[in-house]
Amino acid sequence: MAAPRVLIVDDNALNIELVRYVLAADGIEVDTAADAAQASQRIEAAAPELILMDIQMPGIDGLTLTRQIKADPRTRHIVVVAFTAYAMKGDEARLRAAGCDGYLSKPIAVASFAAQVRACLAAGPAAPAGP
Repeated sequence: MAAPRVLIVDDNALNIELVRYVLAADGIEVDTAADAAQASQRIEAAAPELILMDIQMPGIDGLTLTRQIKADPRTRHIVVVAFTAYAMKGDEARLRAAGCDGYLSKPIAVASFAAQVRACLAAGPAAPAGP
């Protein structure tokens, strides 16, 4: 069975390195992007099954990129998980309304993070919202 492919989209290099290390140690294939433009290129090249999407990034933010991914028939099947430290009451509903299939908060719990990512992969993408 092939290793699952995950793309980390985050403008913080330390977050990327920690998450990359934890997921790779669990046998998950990891690719990274520091912004939306890089993410778009990596999505096409690496064909990830799941994207860990930072929400607050310079330029195009994570929610805008998520909407673009979910609007494109070629990429809407990719599981997009919001990955942010800015979690307040009502944020999960806002994230899901933008097309996120799940939510994981920062900072990560190293011991359980890979299992959380695998659970998001197993759950798959959420059904698209109706008109």
